Amino acid sequence: MYKKYLTSLLLLNMTFFLSWVCVKEVKINQIASTQAFRMEFLSETTQEEKKSFLEVVACVSSGQRVVDYEILEKDMQYNLSDKDYDSLLRIVEAEAGGEDVDGKLLVANVVLNRVNNEKFPDTVTEVIMQKGQGVAQFTPTVDGRFQNVTISEETYEAVERALYGEDISKGALYFCARQKADSGRLQWFDQNLTKLFSYGNHEFFL
Repeated sequence: MYKKYLTSLLLLNMTFFLSWVCVKEVKINQIASTQAFRMEFLSETTQEEKKSFLEVVACVSSGQRVVDYEILEKDMQYNLSDKDYDSLLRIVEAEAGGEDVDGKLLVANVVLNRVNNEKFPDTVTEVIMQKGQGVAQFTPTVDGRFQNVTISEETYEAVERALYGEDISKGALYFCARQKADSGRLQWFDQNLTKLFSYGNHEFFL
């Protein structure tokens, strides 16, 4: 008898619960069908999508900054003394003051290529001041330009690029400005060296 009573009570509770669920579902469907609900739902969905999009953008941007930072964090290839650094700035300005940044970079490259070559002195200042058979290797060292130049921002930039290892010179050890050089020196360049390329007002040789 008790089992029959409990079974009936259980069925009654289940019927009541299912009826409550159905009523709630009807109310939910009614609310969902209203314009206000749809607008609010779409607004919230759009905000979530916008938030997700912004989070992705922020993540990508953050990653890009890390990549850029790593690219910029290069090791300096040449650690010059203050004297050598000043000498390099001065000779680049004196020899390539009218050139663009790459034209200045090329002059710095030639000087550093000589420092790395066993046929030339081991320091920047010694390379710049070197004389061959009594003739200055770099004319500005004897005509006053080397001592009296004003260093431009482009020259600072070019020298920094060279010191960090950027070399666009193809290994050049010599350069000349054909329009300004005397015929004797030009003849020596043409007969004894291999021309690599021209850039700006200069020709570069190996």
